[in-house]
Amino acid sequence: MPGFSAGRTVWTEAELISAAKAGDRAAFDELVRRTFVDTFTLARRLTGNEEDGRDVVQDAYLRAWRGIGKFRGEAAFSTWMYRITANAAATNVKRRRRQQADPFEDDLEPADQRTDLQPAAMAESAEALERISTALDELPPKLRSVVVLKDVYDLSHEAIADELGITVAAAKVRLHRGRRKLRDVLYDEGAEAHAV
Repeated sequence: MPGFSAGRTVWTEAELISAAKAGDRAAFDELVRRTFVDTFTLARRLTGNEEDGRDVVQDAYLRAWRGIGKFRGEAAFSTWMYRITANAAATNVKRRRRQQADPFEDDLEPADQRTDLQPAAMAESAEALERISTALDELPPKLRSVVVLKDVYDLSHEAIADELGITVAAAKVRLHRGRRKLRDVLYDEGAEAHAV
C-alpha cells in the first residue's frame, strides 16, 4: 500500500491506521487531526484545566504513536484514544497530586465581560456551565472520568468499563457516586447563592 503522503485525497480510517502501523508519520498525523478536538476536550475535562489537558493530549498521542502496532481495530481509533487519554489523564492527576502542596487552585479563565454580546439567557447558561465545569473539577478523577465519558461522550456502561479497564458494575457505581457528588456540590452552591 502506498504511503499516506502519496497524493490520494480520501483515506478511510482503516487505511490510515494500516499506513501508520507501517511507520507512515503523515498517516498518523491525519489520525491526530481527525481526533484532536475530541481528545483535547476529554483531556481538559478529566484534568480540570487547559494546561494539563494539553500535556495529557501530547502524552496520549505519543503513547498512541508508540503503541499503534498494538491497535487491533476492534473499536474505532477515537475509542482507543479515549482509553489512552483517560489513562494519561489519570497519570497526570496522580503526578500533580504528588507535586502539589496546595489542594485545588482556582485556575479558571475570566468570563467574557462584553455584556453587549451576551443576552441575559446566554449569560445565565454560561454561568450554569461554569458551575458544572467547576463542580466536575472537584470530583475525584475516578468519578470524573466515568461521568464525563457517560454524560458528555454518551458512552455505554460497557464501553466505559472497557475504556477504563473496570467492570460494568464498577462503572455504574462510579457513575452513581459521581452524579450524586456533582448534585451535592451544585445544590450547595445554589443554596449559598440564594442565601446571600
